[in-house]
Amino acid sequence: MKRHVASKPQKLKLDNAEAFMDNQEIINYSTERFENDGDEHIFTGIETPMRPDAFVKSDDEKIQLIEFHFRHIMEALGLDLTDDSLMGTPHRVAKMYVKEIFSGLNPANKPDIKLFDNKYRYNEMLVEKDITFYSNCEHHFVPIIGKAHVAYISSGKVIGLSKLNRIVQYYSKRPQVQERLTIQIADEIKKAVQSEHVAVYIDASHLCVSSRGIQDISSRTVTTSYSGNFVNEGTKNEFLKYIS
Repeated sequence: MKRHVASKPQKLKLDNAEAFMDNQEIINYSTERFENDGDEHIFTGIETPMRPDAFVKSDDEKIQLIEFHFRHIMEALGLDLTDDSLMGTPHRVAKMYVKEIFSGLNPANKPDIKLFDNKYRYNEMLVEKDITFYSNCEHHFVPIIGKAHVAYISSGKVIGLSKLNRIVQYYSKRPQVQERLTIQIADEIKKAVQSEHVAVYIDASHLCVSSRGIQDISSRTVTTSYSGNFVNEGTKNEFLKYIS
C-alpha cells in the first residue's frame, strides 16, 4: 500500500496580509493534552489572555483572515460553499466575530465614562439589575447567556446609569469564563465611580454545558464580587433582596 506522506506546511498569504503562522509557531500542546482536559474548567487569570501584537492588524484585515480560515473549516466539515445559503457565511461569521461578539477585546471600544458630582448627596446603594448579556465560553466558543446585577455606593461621584450596562456589555463581548467576567466588571466599576463599595452578581447559562458535553439544560452558574461596604452582611443582604 502506498503510504501518504504529508507535504511540508506552506505559509499562506491573503492579498497584502501578513503570512500566516506556520506550524512551529503554534502553541505546542498535543491533542492528547486537550482530550485529557475534557470539560475541566480552567481559569488562568483576571486579564483576558492577549498577544502583544493583538491590534497590529486592522479590523478589516482580521475579518479577511478569519473569513479565509472559516471557509476552510466549513469545507473540512463537508459543506458546499457554492450553495447560495452558505457562500456568504464565512464573511458573515468573520464580521460578527470582529465587530460584534468579540468587539470587547479591542480597548478602542471601551465605554467612555464621565463622572458627575453627587450633588444630591445620595449616599445609599444604587442598583442596576437584570442587565442581559451575551458572552462566549473561551473553551468551546459557544454562548454564555445571563443577567448581571451591579451596585455601588457613591464616594462623591456618580456616573450615568447606561454606563453600568455598557461596562457589562464591553467585558462580555470577548471569550470569557464567568469568574473573570465578574471580576473585570467589578474592577472597572470601582475605577469608573472611584469607589470601593461595589457589588456584582452574575447568573448565567453556559451552552458548553447545555448544548454539548453533559447536556444539562437546567443548571445555571452564579458568581459574585463584593467589596467595600458590601462585604458587610447587612449591606450584602440588602443588595440581594433588591435583585431577588
